[in-house]
Amino acid sequence: MTDSIQDLSLAGLPRHVGIIMDGNGRWAERQHKPRVWGHKKGVDAVRRAVSFCRKLNIPSLTLFAFSSENWRRPEDEVSSLMELFMFVLSKEIKLLHRNQVKLKIIGDTSRFSSSLQSKIAEAEALTAGNTGMTLNVCANYGGRWDIANAARQLAQQVKAGLIEPEDVTEQALSPLIQMAEQPELDLLIRTGGDIRISNFLLWQAAYAELCFIDTLWPDFDEQVFADAIASFVSRERRFGCTGAQIRELAGVK
Repeated sequence: MTDSIQDLSLAGLPRHVGIIMDGNGRWAERQHKPRVWGHKKGVDAVRRAVSFCRKLNIPSLTLFAFSSENWRRPEDEVSSLMELFMFVLSKEIKLLHRNQVKLKIIGDTSRFSSSLQSKIAEAEALTAGNTGMTLNVCANYGGRWDIANAARQLAQQVKAGLIEPEDVTEQALSPLIQMAEQPELDLLIRTGGDIRISNFLLWQAAYAELCFIDTLWPDFDEQVFADAIASFVSRERRFGCTGAQIRELAGVK
C-alpha cells in the first residue's frame, strides 16, 4: 500500500455516508420478478455496503430504507416491506453485533406494529455498546419531519419558560436533529438514476457532497461504492485517488 493511500486512510475518507437505496422495484421488473423480490435482493447490497464501511473505518452509514411517503405505495408492497424489515432485524442483528456495529433506527416508529417496535428496541439494545461503526436505518423518516420534530422540542421549551423565542437559533436546533451526536454527513449517494434527495437528511445534507449514480440498488457493490468515495475525495482535493485505490485501501481485490 502506497504512502498516499495510508495518508488517505487517516484524513481523506468521508466519516459519514448516507445512501438513498433506489431502484429495487425496477431491478425486479427487469428480472421479470415481483417488486418485493428486488427489495429482498437489496438486503445483499446493504450487507456489502456495511462491510465496505467497516473495512474503511467509516464511522457512520445512514440508509434510507422507508420514507414517510412510502406508505402511499400499494398495500401489499408495504406489507411485504414490513415483513422483510422484521425478518432482516431477526436474521442480521447477531451478525451486526459480532462485527461491533451499533444499529439505530431513525424515524417515527410509532406507526409500526407493536411486534416490529419491540424487535427494533431489542436490536438497538443488543448493539448499543458497539463501537466499530454506527448503522443508521431511516424508517418512516422524512427530513421535514426531522426538522419539525426538533422545532417542536424548542417550542415546548419556550412554552415552559426555559428559553426565550430569540433563543431559537440554528445552534439551538442543531443538537435536536437526528444523529446530532454522530459525525456530520459528508457524502450522500443516490442510486437508481434520479437526481433529487427526496426529503432525506435535509438538515444534515446542507454541506454534504452529492453523488447520483445510475446503478440500481441491488447491483450496488464495492466497486461502485469505491468509485463514489473516490469522487468525493477528488472533489475535496484530498490526494485525488481512484476507485481502484479505495478498493486497495479496503483490501478488496
